[in-house]
Amino acid sequence: MSETVPSDQLQSDDVAAIDELRQSYEQLRTELARIIVGQDEVIEQLAICLFARGHSLLMGVPGLAKTLLVSRLAETLELSFSRIQFTPDLMPMDITGTEILQENQSGRRDFEFIKGPVFANIVLADEINRAPSKTQAAMLEAMQEHRVTIAGHSHELHPPFFVLATQNPIEQEGTYPLPEAQLDRFMFMIGVDYPDRDEEIAIARTTTGGAMPTLNHVLNGEKVQQFQELVRRVPVPEHIYHFAVDLVRRTRPDSEDAPEWLKPLVGWGAGPRAVQYLILGARARAALHGSYMVRQEDIVAVAEPVLRHRVLKTFTAESEGVTCRSIIARLVEDLSNEA
Repeated sequence: MSETVPSDQLQSDDVAAIDELRQSYEQLRTELARIIVGQDEVIEQLAICLFARGHSLLMGVPGLAKTLLVSRLAETLELSFSRIQFTPDLMPMDITGTEILQENQSGRRDFEFIKGPVFANIVLADEINRAPSKTQAAMLEAMQEHRVTIAGHSHELHPPFFVLATQNPIEQEGTYPLPEAQLDRFMFMIGVDYPDRDEEIAIARTTTGGAMPTLNHVLNGEKVQQFQELVRRVPVPEHIYHFAVDLVRRTRPDSEDAPEWLKPLVGWGAGPRAVQYLILGARARAALHGSYMVRQEDIVAVAEPVLRHRVLKTFTAESEGVTCRSIIARLVEDLSNEA
């Protein structure tokens, strides 16, 4: 398919801002590399989510430095950070905060709102599936509306606001799986895999010595918000919109667009929100790489983390050992060959 020039072109100031974003992203990666060994793809996907104003679900076994990565990301961006350890006895008010009766200087008693840990720029919801649905739901309004409501009063969350949740894929006993509606609110599901041999040697060498270094600040909250606005102005050619829509429609087994090989493997496909996140993710990735226009390769790069938790497999797929990653990879390959 030939390249289509988008109707909306970047202004000269935006071109300079994209160059600045690319340089800032390289500095961010350099700083994180002082502590985090490997995980380049994970860092890129986290950055894409951050600048696209999305939220991420990190899926990986314990001990892969997920918490360390998130806390140091907040440090380099000079953003406030909060970690919530989800447990079966965690209550919604433990996340959002609560109102308590306080006596003021005049002796009068008034209710005062005490903010919970959700009032931070970057919130790590550690092992989010360990808490009951009622507590998980306390995160929904915060993630979607960027506010919480306590006793009928709304309290705004200061931007930028970024939720990172983790799940342990190997220990599901005593957990409360996230409802599909809540899963859909996460822009990406990011798989955190084991490091390779050389990276594991480097981890052993760097983490068993002296104290961890203090990282330099690369950006601040105000600059992050400016870059978030910039990302939404990155031009998207018309054929890229078509590619994203066609890819998502092919994940739906009841759709006439779905290939025959997919229908026995997928019980439920992705919705329109997946298209939105494909475009936003592609815009953010293009800007991070210094591109002034979204390319097909940007959509391909974000397809797996966007669709991985939105494509529900059937029992047939489970019994045959077919993974969501392989289904998505085949869909992308088939569509790319046709484009």
